[in-house]
Formats: sequence, C-alpha cells, structure tokens
Amino acid sequence: MKVIVLGGAGDMGSEAIRDLIRNPKIKQLTIGDLDTGKAEKLASSLDDRRIAVKRVDATSQEDLVGAMKGHDVAAGALGPFYLFEKPIVRAAIDAGVDYVSICDDHDAAEAVLAFDEEAAEKGRRILTGLGWTPGITNIFARKGYDELGDVEAINVYWAGSSGDSEGLAVILHTIHIFTGRVVSYQNYEFIEVKAGSGKEVVEFPAPLGKVTTCHLGHPEPVTLPRYLKGVREVTLKGGLAENYLNSVAKILVSLGLSSTDARKQSLGRLMKKLLPLFPSDKKRTLSGARVDITGMKEGRKVKVTYATAERMKRLTGIPLSIGVTMMGRGQIERRGVFGPEVDGAVDPDQFLEELALRQIEVKRSESSL
Repeated sequence: MKVIVLGGAGDMGSEAIRDLIRNPKIKQLTIGDLDTGKAEKLASSLDDRRIAVKRVDATSQEDLVGAMKGHDVAAGALGPFYLFEKPIVRAAIDAGVDYVSICDDHDAAEAVLAFDEEAAEKGRRILTGLGWTPGITNIFARKGYDELGDVEAINVYWAGSSGDSEGLAVILHTIHIFTGRVVSYQNYEFIEVKAGSGKEVVEFPAPLGKVTTCHLGHPEPVTLPRYLKGVREVTLKGGLAENYLNSVAKILVSLGLSSTDARKQSLGRLMKKLLPLFPSDKKRTLSGARVDITGMKEGRKVKVTYATAERMKRLTGIPLSIGVTMMGRGQIERRGVFGPEVDGAVDPDQFLEELALRQIEVKRSESSL
C-alpha cells in the first residue's frame, strides 16, 4: 500500500505518519507538505527507507493531483479545512485515489458531500472527518445508536486546552467555528444557531473534569442525522478548558475580526504569537470527547455515554491512520463521499479495538432516565 499524508509534517499529520510507519503493509509513505524542511526533519527522525518527502502546494490543483497520483490512499491532515477540504476532495477524484481526512469544519463537510454521486460513479471512497471530533465522536455515536432502540438524541461534546496544540491551523479552525451561525439538528430539522450560544457545563474524563461548552461549527450535526435515521436531535458543543479563552474568542468575533478569510488569517497569526503569553491550565493540557446517546433499552429510557481524554495530536492523528489502514485493507466498502458513521464505512468495534491497542482509553457509562 502506498500512502501520502497531506499536511504530514504538521502536529496531526506527523502523528498519523508515526503510526502508519509501524504498519508493515505500507510500501511507501509520502510526507506531502509545503514545508519540506520540517518534513525532511520528520523523515530523518523516523529513519525508514519507505518514507519519501514531496513538496505540495495545496493552493494549486495541479500540484494536488500530481502529488496524489501513484498512491493508493491519500490522508488529509491539511487545515484549515474550510479552505482546503473541497479542492483536495476534487483532486482525489481527479487523481483516482481514495481519501480519508480529519476535516473538522461544518461548511467544508457540507461542501464535499456534494461530490458523493460523482465519487461513487467513479468508484472512489472519500471518507471525510475521521479524526478526534469529528471522527472518534462519530464512532461513539454509531456505537451507541446500534446498542439502543428508538434513539432520540445524540449530544456531542468536546473540550480542548490552549496548551495541547500550537499549530496555526488549529487556531484558524477555532476562530472559524466561533464565527457566525452554525449547523445544528433539532426536532428533526437542520437549523442554524449562533456560534457561542447554548452554554453548558459538561463533565469529561480526568484530568479535564468540568468544562464550559457552547454551540460551535463542527460536522457531526451535518452528517450524523443523514446516516443515523430516526434521531430527533444531534447537537455539537465544545469549549476550551481555559474558559476565559472562550470569552476572548467571542469578543474577537463580535468585533468583526473574523468576518473574512483574510481577517481570520491575520487574527490567527497574531493569536499564534500571543497564546504563549496567556495562562494555561497545566493540569488539564489534554483534549477530550464525550457523546451522550439517548434511547430505549429493554423497555426503559436510558442514556449511554462514551468518553475519552488524551493529547489532541493522538486523538486526531491516530484515527486518521486507522482509517487509512482500514481503507487500504478493503475494510471500508462504501463508495462516494461520506462520514465515518455511515453503513459500509468504519466498523465501530474494529475501530475501538484499534484505539485500545494504541492505549487510548474509552470510558462507557449508562444511566436510566
């Protein structure tokens, strides 16, 4: 199997590279990145003849198609995805290569679903959103959905820490998801809610504990209701462990500093320089995911909760690696463009087994309502 990881020298992509290189079935692993110096340093640290480095300019469609050709699977770790997911999916279809990404922007997920029919006709498998959130969260949702009957609600939560990632793409993503109105699914309808609204304090696995969350722009409410039929509600709320940073983000957005892509880029670069000066909670420098699934079991209404806490790069990069491996093995049979929870995509039990093998602990609890 020949694999290229786009954005492979970044925080999330490099973790996928480190995990993939342990797979003896990988014949060639290409680090595709604009920063070839950083890519070469990563390749040198791994010291494996199967690793190659290729300069890729994601703003060039010709560059993307050319980089992907000759590989069996392309992995997308190149953010921000509101800028890059659509052109990369277009390039994957044109290059005749299957693709798995960690796309975490709701508008990008909606945009690439439009390629579903074309990708299916051409026999391509395009799996968007298999990272931490979306990704692990979608698998938790699917697992709970399969366990219960008459599932009425899937409530997805995530928590992060400012000290858990320093990448510009993560900062740009955070600015983007706090901006404007975002997708939610309530009372069997797709609606838009104000980003930053719906404040809710949520308990995550230790050491994260209680974190204040709110409605933010993520793909789970875009894809889960499409594939998990009969669910009345799918919500996504997230927040930073340093609650004051949630307030800072809201203020910056209210001032119009994220109203255009250019302004987001400028603000993102400024915040990247300033964030090290902000106090962070050293005891909670982790990220977490929690999904509550409400439905019926043996005639009673119950809530099943799946949750985990780990370093962001592991929660994000390792699922990407697992997805690439499953796709390369032919374990993902569905054709088209789809989220990880759809029938014929990622088997939840196999996926959770793979997480366990990599020491990512998943906690399950159940309570009667």
